[in-house]
Amino acid sequence: MSDITTPQLPRLVGMNHIALEVGDIDEALEFYGRLFDIRLRGHGDGRAFIDMGDQFIALFEGDRQNPDGHRHFGLVVDDRDAVRARLKELAVPVSSGRFLEFRDPWGNRVQIVAYADIQYTKAPEVMSAMGIEIEKSEGAKQQLREKGMAPDQ
Repeated sequence: MSDITTPQLPRLVGMNHIALEVGDIDEALEFYGRLFDIRLRGHGDGRAFIDMGDQFIALFEGDRQNPDGHRHFGLVVDDRDAVRARLKELAVPVSSGRFLEFRDPWGNRVQIVAYADIQYTKAPEVMSAMGIEIEKSEGAKQQLREKGMAPDQ
């Protein structure tokens, strides 16, 4: 593994969706709906799709695996502190340390990341359609500049 780009290989350009296994779709929608303002792309037949602008979370009924130690996914949010407060209100245990992490009722480990603080960006038209205006932190802007990806370059 290296940062060298081989011309013949396809390049990763982003993430379309995350697929999670849950014990019950309606319970999962209730759990995530108490944490986040969610919109559905679709729902039925043991599955549901939670919209995240141009991406989504796919929930599938199944609950056949045990919780993982290190495997997790990161959700980007507009207000990390609000998620922390909501998790506390709902008595959902969070990890100690510098990351805001929790497990859903099916053992899926979720890390919460603030959009302002990471180099990941959404297209302006997607942000507008989502009704979100967030300025990147100086640290995130620096990371983008170092990769030649800052909008001000």
